[in-house]
Amino acid sequence: MRLLLAEDELSLAKAIKKILENNNYSVDAVYNGEDALYYLEAGNYDGVILDIMMPKIDGITVLKILRQRGNGVPVLILSAKAETDDKVLGLDCGANDYLAKPFDSKELLARIRAMTRGPVSNDSKSVFGNITLDRATFELSSPHGSFRLANKEFQMMELLMSAPHRLISAERFMEKIWGYDSDAEISVVWVYISYLRKKLAALDANIQIRVSRNAGYSLEMTDDKKA
Repeated sequence: MRLLLAEDELSLAKAIKKILENNNYSVDAVYNGEDALYYLEAGNYDGVILDIMMPKIDGITVLKILRQRGNGVPVLILSAKAETDDKVLGLDCGANDYLAKPFDSKELLARIRAMTRGPVSNDSKSVFGNITLDRATFELSSPHGSFRLANKEFQMMELLMSAPHRLISAERFMEKIWGYDSDAEISVVWVYISYLRKKLAALDANIQIRVSRNAGYSLEMTDDKKA
C-alpha cells in the first residue's frame, strides 16, 4: 500500500516515514502543499497524510482542490491545530479523519488502517486457495506453516491477492510499490516474485504466481491441486 506524506517539519516527516515503512507501507514524502498536489496528480496513492500548516499551499487548500478535482483518495489530516473548529473544518472539507499532534504511533497506524480499509469488509485477512495473507501481522500462511513477509514482498503479495486472476504488469508493481522516484531497475520485480514463489512452494500452496511473457503476473490456482 502506497501513501503520500505531506509534512513540512523535516524531522517529524522522517520519523513518520520510518514508522510507516517499518509497517510495510511504501511512502513518498513531500514538504509543501504545492508538491503534494503535484504528486497526487498521478493518482497512484492509497491514502494521504496531510499537515495543515505547510508552505506554498496549506493543507486545507490542498484538500479542497483535491476534492474539487474529484479525487476521492482517503486523507488523514495530521496537525498541531487541535481545536474542535479546526477538526470540523478539516472533516467538512473532505478529510476522512483528523489526528492532532502529538500523537501515538499505534493510533496513527490504526487510523490509517481504518481509513484505507475497503468499504465491503473490515477483515484484515485475504484468502485465496489454501493461502492466507494477514495484513495485521504481515504473515503469509497455509495449513503447513507461515512466513512473515518483508516490506516489498508483503506489498506485492497484497496487490496480487487483492485481485486473483488479474494480470499485473511489472511497470504497475514499480509504480505502485517502488514509486516514480525510485532508482531501482524493473528487474527487481522478478527478484521479489521469485522470493514469493519460493515461499508459496515451501507452504505447499495450491496457488501460484503465473508469469505471462511481456504482459505481467497473476495469481492462479495450480493445475494439479484443488482448493
